[in-house]
Amino acid sequence: MIEIKIQSKALNISNEMKKISKLNADGATVTFMGSVRDLEYENLETLEIEYFPKMAKKVLNKTAKDAYKNWNLSRCIIIHRYGKLKIGDPIVLIITSSPHRKEAFRANEYIIDFLKTNAPFWKKENTEKKSYWVSQKN
Repeated sequence: MIEIKIQSKALNISNEMKKISKLNADGATVTFMGSVRDLEYENLETLEIEYFPKMAKKVLNKTAKDAYKNWNLSRCIIIHRYGKLKIGDPIVLIITSSPHRKEAFRANEYIIDFLKTNAPFWKKENTEKKSYWVSQKN
């Protein structure tokens, strides 16, 4: 099972975990949640995330399929948010499930590493003094 969501509403991690636990009896389920963090050099007020809908869904789906195939996953959920977010707000949730923990961990890490550098999402940091677009490698 692969599930991809791109949404503006808050993530409900509890519901997603319940969904996974009801569906399988795998030995390992790994969850990664990435959140908005404050900046080291000035205060972040908001982070705006924009995306190209058709391309983003396609890239997330392909990434999940690659992980599914390469690490023998049983389940893979990727939820990415867009819109205006504040410090501490979750941005992305990745849940991978497989019979063995190493595969679930490796797949999860592969997905987030790929998304950080290749997914068509753009981030704009709004601080007290200025607003600017961020490089994807951050």
